[in-house]
Amino acid sequence: MKPKLLFVMNHLDCGGAEKALVSLLQVIDYDRFEVDLLLFKREGMFLKHVPKRVKLLQPPADYHYYDMPIGSAIAKCVRRGAFRSLLPRLYLGLVMRTEGNAARREQLAWRHIVRTFKRLDGHYDAAIGFLEKTPIYYVIDKVKARRKIGWIHTNYENMGMDRRLDEPYFNRLDHIVTVSEECGSSVKDAFEEFKTKVKVIHNVVSPAIIRRLAQDELPAERGSAVRLLTIARLHPVKGIDLAIEAARLLRDMGIEIDWTVLGEGSREEREALTSLIERYELQGHIRLIGAVDNPYPYLKLADIVVQPSRYEGKSIAIDEAKIMGKPIVATAFTTVADQIEHGQNGLVVEMQPHAIAAGIKRLIEHPELREAFAVRLAEEALGTEQEVRKLYELVHDGEWLEAN
Repeated sequence: MKPKLLFVMNHLDCGGAEKALVSLLQVIDYDRFEVDLLLFKREGMFLKHVPKRVKLLQPPADYHYYDMPIGSAIAKCVRRGAFRSLLPRLYLGLVMRTEGNAARREQLAWRHIVRTFKRLDGHYDAAIGFLEKTPIYYVIDKVKARRKIGWIHTNYENMGMDRRLDEPYFNRLDHIVTVSEECGSSVKDAFEEFKTKVKVIHNVVSPAIIRRLAQDELPAERGSAVRLLTIARLHPVKGIDLAIEAARLLRDMGIEIDWTVLGEGSREEREALTSLIERYELQGHIRLIGAVDNPYPYLKLADIVVQPSRYEGKSIAIDEAKIMGKPIVATAFTTVADQIEHGQNGLVVEMQPHAIAAGIKRLIEHPELREAFAVRLAEEALGTEQEVRKLYELVHDGEWLEAN
């Protein structure tokens, strides 16, 4: 009988962790494993890329009450007689109004909504909460499994989470997986008592798949401007506002750029960024395209890739740009050294618009540097498909499975 795995995730909308999960699911050996996937919301642009041999489970029945405006939720609870969800929804509304940190809001919310969810039927060899906070909490509180694994995709200390709320959950995890050495160090620093549980499994990226998808055609290119590309969701941590400020500086220097931003976010964030673009009259220089199903043709056409993040766990966009041999300008977020060696395979600059603009200008004015970076990237071993074997090891109590 094949070992049975469960992955738990919020949704499969635009985002690095969501993409990482789908990429991992695409390389699992389904002749050896049976895999279930539970999404709190069965939606997102990556949903159609889930392998057909993965069984999609029904979301928790009452979850939708916590994912709608409070007035609508209360009315629906009363109309449907879902009174057990009514008080937790009111408490959640109070948390949303009184807690300013989004990560702590999610931590505190679980204490109120957990009692309205039923335990998941069945028993698993391993249950994996594939994102910090709610997916991990659900695996601990609502799933029966021989081994329980939690995935952390970011620098834990940068999130501003309350370690006291995570401590009892991390205590019950068999393994805590992080996506880079720097992320692993941040978890160990926050939870010294659990440092032996911390493992690193890098995000799965496949050079063959990326290069094949990059062959799709895009509409005709616009003019002779230098093509810049940023792939990131629209969120303050991704620094798109810094990119817009840098675009203004480049425009004022007389440098002609066509900067494409691929990714989506909240309506409020998109409106704020659009307003900033309009204020600086940059409509012809930087474009918020939104989320696209296949970003790789854009990556193929880009002259320079810019990652202006304030912090990252491990940037999948940087890994993919490296695979395509693109010169990269990245800000000095805490984990950037795991991917970019300044002056060797890319540029690492201060988290300031003038520094980002200066890095871009340097690459524009020195094509020989761009070429040198491309040569060095071609020498790197960038495929990580075999990272899945590390998961097999955790599932099988430390015994490696052969990949073939």
